[in-house]
Amino acid sequence: MTEARPTPPAPATSGPLPPSLQFGDQGRLRHLLTIEGLSRPLITEILDTAESFLGVNAQTVKKVPLLRGKTVMNLFFEASTRTRTTFELAAKRLSADVLNINISTSATVKGESLLDTLRNLEAMLVDMFVVRHADSGAAHFIARHVAPHVSVLNAGDGRHAHPTQALLDMFTIRHHKGDFSALRVAIVGDILHSRVARSQIHALNVLGAGEVRVIAPRTLLPAFVEELGVHVFHDIRAGLKDVDVIIMLRLQRERMDSGLLPSEHEFFQLWGLNEERLALAAPEAIVMHPGPANRGVEIDSRVADGPQSVILKQVTYGIAVRMAVMSMIMGGSVNQGASQ
Repeated sequence: MTEARPTPPAPATSGPLPPSLQFGDQGRLRHLLTIEGLSRPLITEILDTAESFLGVNAQTVKKVPLLRGKTVMNLFFEASTRTRTTFELAAKRLSADVLNINISTSATVKGESLLDTLRNLEAMLVDMFVVRHADSGAAHFIARHVAPHVSVLNAGDGRHAHPTQALLDMFTIRHHKGDFSALRVAIVGDILHSRVARSQIHALNVLGAGEVRVIAPRTLLPAFVEELGVHVFHDIRAGLKDVDVIIMLRLQRERMDSGLLPSEHEFFQLWGLNEERLALAAPEAIVMHPGPANRGVEIDSRVADGPQSVILKQVTYGIAVRMAVMSMIMGGSVNQGASQ
């Protein structure tokens, strides 16, 4: 297996992706595009707000009127089940109207530009776009060009960011493990192609996690990954020693060039999480996965379905976290959120 480390493509937008784009007047959060630039108090406020929404999800009538009269439009240029449906549920439980655009049958495939599509959708008096796109920087591009009354939530852009996934992962960790400062967290698998891993690393560092580890073959790590504030391991047994949280990532074949790794069977033998390797972690360690999980590739079924797995709970918590973000942006309750 080659030792070369491919360099991810540059974001689709020209120039850097400014975190300040997320904030409007008086520091109010207007868009959620990336974890970068979010302060610890703001992330904590999002998690606290999500905690309050867990009770709504347990009610017989799972609705609150916070966003009644608002319209949320899901623009998913990439396939998704888990993320799109939890965003849709979150908006509906806040009493917003929700539109799902089928991009494969939209005017964009007939030659209409993305900006023209946006202008037409804005003319329908939409209040928020939830955007997933294969190109890094796409959500920033859209946020730069939307009308002043419209907010943008990044539901994943290329290899760049997936902020709400990272937030729901932080919520899961806090809910089950408490204080971040005492925790060792290991992120395992395809770090190179994972927008989730980048967002998780930023969030963990902002929240003061005791140690963040990444475990992967060299070909599935970005160049200079250590500069993100992580400890790098290529041996999964050493990397999992005494950790409190294990986050497994899938192999993103759709974003890979050939020759980055051996067969899926060999990958599981070298870096997959099984019961024997899980036993190396702390006794009360939890196992997470942003999904979709490939059983027998990065995780064994007995671990995915085992007592230490919180994978399905992540999905449930994701609804509350996305409710929190939507309500805080469109309800105007967040101020002074930018990092100082």
